[in-house]
Formats: sequence, structure tokens, C-alpha cells
Amino acid sequence: MIAETQFQKEIDYIIENAIREDVGDGDHSSLACIPSDAMGKAKLLVKDEGIIAGVDFAKQVFAHVDKNLDVEVLLPDATAVQYGDIAFYVEGRSQSILKAERLVLNAMQRMSAIATKTGEYVNILKGTRAQILDTRKTTPGIRALEKWAVKIGGGENHRFALYDMIMLKDNHIDFAGGLTKAIKKTQAYLKRTNRDLKIIVEARNLNEVTEILESSGVYRILLDNFNYEDTLKAVEIIGNQCLTESSGGINEETVRKYAECGVDYISSGALTHSVNNLDLSLKAV
Repeated sequence: MIAETQFQKEIDYIIENAIREDVGDGDHSSLACIPSDAMGKAKLLVKDEGIIAGVDFAKQVFAHVDKNLDVEVLLPDATAVQYGDIAFYVEGRSQSILKAERLVLNAMQRMSAIATKTGEYVNILKGTRAQILDTRKTTPGIRALEKWAVKIGGGENHRFALYDMIMLKDNHIDFAGGLTKAIKKTQAYLKRTNRDLKIIVEARNLNEVTEILESSGVYRILLDNFNYEDTLKAVEIIGNQCLTESSGGINEETVRKYAECGVDYISSGALTHSVNNLDLSLKAV
């Protein structure tokens, strides 16, 4: 995962761009009918069940729009919520609250959905060694929010992007001329460019698992679309030589069985690409 300072920069970019996109040269609906000095108060109302996420992000949005807005948090991130709960109150200039409203709601509804889904996977995996990971199958432009939500839901983050970890998948391997060539070329590249990046290599079958192990320095082997039987065999072959990860169409019905095969990690794109937003509203008090 990228450094905390870089992650915060990503969050700042998201806020700046989202406000630019939504507000443009002004919120003319509010400017037209609400005095600039009018003060107001609103509550974040939960109209669903799940895990709330994005409260800390909302605080950053409000501060970006108007540093004088005051936010009183009642339910922090990662809290289990139900219909009728109030996550926070925000108080200050009415125009500022309305300017931030849609970005806060859009982000929190999606983040809460992702955190809720992640929490479901985490509960299914209790008692196993496996940890649930997200992927790069995220919404363009808001990856930082979606990966933040996975953490809030109790999951772990895979690599953030193409630059913070090496991941040799099927196309890399085929274009490079094979597994061993891809690994050796990668290791030479890292040495030549003086980069310290972990290497994950995808295996499509047990023969490829064996071939990967012939090259030292691989951090984790990704067992892509393996069935349960072959996953068990792969875990046994790999032993403690490197970490293991299962991936490929794994869902709530199958994730426990893969975990029971003994893998260290299970990655699922569904955490971020297949969720239904939690129903939230920002209502004047």
C-alpha cells in the first residue's frame, strides 16, 4: 500500500476535483435564495443497515468547503448502523452545508456499501488464517475512497496501483516469453532501477506453481481460478517458501472453502465493483 502522505494527497485530489465538477462557478440554487450569512444545521440520517464509512472523509470535505463548519460525530467509521441512526450533525453557513452535501452523500453511500460487503467477507473468514483483499477493479478517480472503505470494513488493501508493487499476470508472462523469463527480467529491472518492490506472480496451474518456486525472490504466488483440490495441493507445494493468494470469481458462497485450503490471502474485485449503495440522507434540522 502507498505511504500515508501519498494516500492523503489522493484524497485531497478527489475532494478538489469533485468540488470543481459539482460546483463550477457557483451553487446558484443556494446563492439565489439563501443569504450568505444564514446559519443552519443538518444531520446525516441512515436509512439502511450496514457499516458506516466515510465519516472522516466527510469531515475533510466540510473543512475544505468551509473551515468554520462544525461537525459533531455520533457514529464514527466502522460502526454498525441501522435505519433511523444519525451519524453526525454539521452546523454553520447554510450555503456551505449545501455546497458539500452531494459529495459527502455520494462518497459515504458508496464507501458504506463497500465497508458493509467487506465486513460480510471478514465474518465468513473468521477462524481461518486468510485475509480478504481488494483489487484494482475500482471506480476510476476514487480508488483511494474505495480502498479506504475496505479497510474500514475490516479487510486489507492489495497494491494501490501499478507503481507500488510488481504483479506478473498471464499477459505479462505471455508477452515476456514465459514465467521464468518474466521473473528474471523483472528482478533485473528492479536491480537496474534501484527499486524495492515486492513481486507477485500469477500461476494458472500446478506446473506453473512449481516453476515459479524455482526462482527465488517471489513474495507471493497468486493462484488464479484454481479449484479447491488444486488450491490444497498448491499450498502444500509452496509451504513456507512464499505467501499464497487465491483469486478469480470468488464470492460469499465459496470464499470460506478457499480459506480452509490454507491460503494467506483471498482477493475479490466484488468488494468494490459489485455493491449497492447504502441509503443515506443529509437533512436540515
